[in-house]
Amino acid sequence: MAKVELAPLRPWDDFFPGSERFAKPDVKDLAKWNNRVVSNLLYYQTNYLASAIAVFLIVGFLNPLGMFTAMAVVSAVFTGSVWAGENRAAINNFKRHNPTAFVFAVMLASYILISMLGSVMVFMSAITLPLALIFAHASFRLRNMKNKLENKIEGAGLKRSPMGILLEALGQQEENFLKIQTFLEGKLKE
Repeated sequence: MAKVELAPLRPWDDFFPGSERFAKPDVKDLAKWNNRVVSNLLYYQTNYLASAIAVFLIVGFLNPLGMFTAMAVVSAVFTGSVWAGENRAAINNFKRHNPTAFVFAVMLASYILISMLGSVMVFMSAITLPLALIFAHASFRLRNMKNKLENKIEGAGLKRSPMGILLEALGQQEENFLKIQTFLEGKLKE
């Protein structure tokens, strides 16, 4: 297994070049849209992390107690969902067959718990806002050749990144690994 490496910070003109590198995703082809999002999450992960930290710090300075509460709840729900996905067959099966629904269920559970604790606005602004911005960018940003190449390297297991590990824990990369494994096995047989 390759060691975990943080992807480089992509230049601003690559991350946010202009309207010619953005396009509306094909909402009728969810597999293609999911592939675009996962590819961009892997390629621009350091840029997304920097953006999320900036928003997170701004909100954290404005409401530190609410921020701590939101962080604790989201961390607990995420850790619990990963544990349940690995140790409970029904949840693991659901996660494998409905990875996007599983992610939304984790987010909904976090929201419900935070609303019970009274820190909904902090959650919405500190956690949901960066996630929404990241998801919007990952959905609309078209991939380039370098992006596709980096994703193939990570998918083949030659390189590991924090976002790749996170996506794997959420069940978002299993089908990509299977496609690459099938491709490599086919090439080895030839």
